[in-house]
Amino acid sequence: MRIDLISEHASPLAMIGGADSGGQNVHVAALARALGERGHQVRVYTRRDSPELPDWVRAGPGVTVEHVPAGPPSTLPKDALLPYMREFGDYLAQQWLLKPPDVAHAHFWMSGLAARHGAGGTGIPVLQTFHALGVVKRRHQGAADPSPPSRIPLEADLAREAALVVATCSDEASELAALGVPAQRVAVVPCGVELDRFTPQGPRVARGSQHRLLSLGRLVERKGVETTVRALPEVPGTELVIAGGGDAIADAELARLAALAQAAGVRERVRILGQIPHRDVPALLRSADVVVSVPWYEPFGMVPLEAMACGVPVVASAVGGHLDTVLDGRTGVLVAPRDPAALAQRLRELLADPGRLAAMGSAAAARARFRYGWGRVAGEIELLYRRVLADRRAAPAPVALAPGGRS
Repeated sequence: MRIDLISEHASPLAMIGGADSGGQNVHVAALARALGERGHQVRVYTRRDSPELPDWVRAGPGVTVEHVPAGPPSTLPKDALLPYMREFGDYLAQQWLLKPPDVAHAHFWMSGLAARHGAGGTGIPVLQTFHALGVVKRRHQGAADPSPPSRIPLEADLAREAALVVATCSDEASELAALGVPAQRVAVVPCGVELDRFTPQGPRVARGSQHRLLSLGRLVERKGVETTVRALPEVPGTELVIAGGGDAIADAELARLAALAQAAGVRERVRILGQIPHRDVPALLRSADVVVSVPWYEPFGMVPLEAMACGVPVVASAVGGHLDTVLDGRTGVLVAPRDPAALAQRLRELLADPGRLAAMGSAAAARARFRYGWGRVAGEIELLYRRVLADRRAAPAPVALAPGGRS
């Protein structure tokens, strides 16, 4: 098949770890690569955010990334991109007139707007993956949510009009049902993990004799790293390593977390690494006794999955995608978000029982390999593409009306 992926702000070529670069970038890059390995021709459309970028880049067998001129060729916060989505859609319309894909798959709501505009009248089926829903973000962030006010109603429209919505977890499917999207229009396919890189075997970052907790990922307040810092005074003999950063928002959050650690009297037990290359992540994960991921909400959560694949138990907040990936008591532990006391108690219990930690790590690695390899995930998504195409072919042709309205 010819498959076009639209990812307006999350380039598969971008560095990971900034305020607007994270799981979606990894997801789109890995999905494109896995589909290419299955013999498909995949083109990823993402916004040009630098004048130095080439028009397109060959990103792997069968995979091309194309930089779309929409808005200024500079880095902009994703929440400022809405005014440029019609321009993005116009570009897609021009490209699809010349070389229409069999299917288009939009990633994030603004990509959906551009894809819907570009596909208008062509018959190209557009599938939609949101990666995050505005209604959930608004529920947890309230007035601090920087999303455009129109996001929630536009997402609801996109979900109802898409050929199929591909949700990444069961919790998202429930949220879509609450928006009025029929269950038969939603399929759940999780994100995947690169099983050739994230393995229990391999190098480990050197560490001291203390227990090690690791918090890894985008550094924004909703990721809940503050909860882990506030729990640390009640988890003696343990260091917390915080990795992430790379832009002004993340650096400000790092400074805030350092100040919180100082005030809590644990600054000497908190190591702040800043942003690290994605290639170094597996070795850092393997160095931890426990990976802690306790965001307020989480559409899916790539870091717990990568930790599991490396054989490291996870303590995660009982939200979003974590409810699917982390089997409470078997591959890790689920806790309530924003509850430092409960988090500290569970961490003390785990760190005091090395045998239980080892068993959880083995179970986590086995679950990751069985369910979350990108080969399996891409195969499931390919089946959805074929289902949508089959449904289109089976749909009855519209009845032509004779003059006067009679058929």
